[in-house]
Amino acid sequence: MKTDQEKRAFLKKVLDGTIAGSLYLVMPMAGLAMGNNTKDHASRKAPLEKLPEQVPGIRGKTYDILDQEFAFVVDITRCIGCGSCCVADKREYNVPDDNYRTWVERYVKGFSDQVYVDAPNGGLDGYQTPRLDIDELIRDTFFVPKLCNMCKEAPCVQVCPVGATFTTPDGFVLVDHERCVGCAYCIQACPYSVRYIHPTTKTVDKCTWCYHRVRKGLLPACVDVCPTGARKFGSLRDESSEVYQILKGPGVLTVLKKEMGTWPALYYKGARREVV
Repeated sequence: MKTDQEKRAFLKKVLDGTIAGSLYLVMPMAGLAMGNNTKDHASRKAPLEKLPEQVPGIRGKTYDILDQEFAFVVDITRCIGCGSCCVADKREYNVPDDNYRTWVERYVKGFSDQVYVDAPNGGLDGYQTPRLDIDELIRDTFFVPKLCNMCKEAPCVQVCPVGATFTTPDGFVLVDHERCVGCAYCIQACPYSVRYIHPTTKTVDKCTWCYHRVRKGLLPACVDVCPTGARKFGSLRDESSEVYQILKGPGVLTVLKKEMGTWPALYYKGARREVV
């Protein structure tokens, strides 16, 4: 009988040469019509024995892990494009050059209503100088941080052929690097382009909302360092949390690519129609 390691090695060889398979797997909506096997695959959860019974809350409280629901809020009206969040993330995870777990995009809108979007070095260096390649008067400039959306109906989970991408009981979408074979199906399936192949490990990496910090009762690194409070994170089970108050309070909150039906847990405050 073959070991799990031998099976994964064999599957990786098959996947490397299966072009048609990759095209099929990045179409999760079509797969849902194929029967119960696909549905079970899409609802894959982490084994409970791998997680503690309870995790500490952001404000020192303790919540039942099975009832835990977290949300991330980005306030575009507060983001100044300083890049502090990107620097903190790179240091926390030793992110390789030219790859980003989180990044900040600059949106420049001219009086012609043309929108110019760029993100040199992922916003890691901040935006100290204006764009000089735009040949029209500038009406407005604003910044949009991007990171994993932690979707409730995550396409990346649906298409992973080896179960390396999974959803924890408390709603975090994570990657088991020991199981990942680097087939990149999840990268193709992600509507938000937040995944990449790590050049050293050859496995998929992405933003985790600092899950290891959250389990210790800490805030994600990017939230901790944001000088303007543009990034907010917390539990929706804690009615005193800032995130709970924001989501329940006044103001317009949006999610990206709502039409995809992924149910993101990442919300944007002050997002404009130009944001994609």
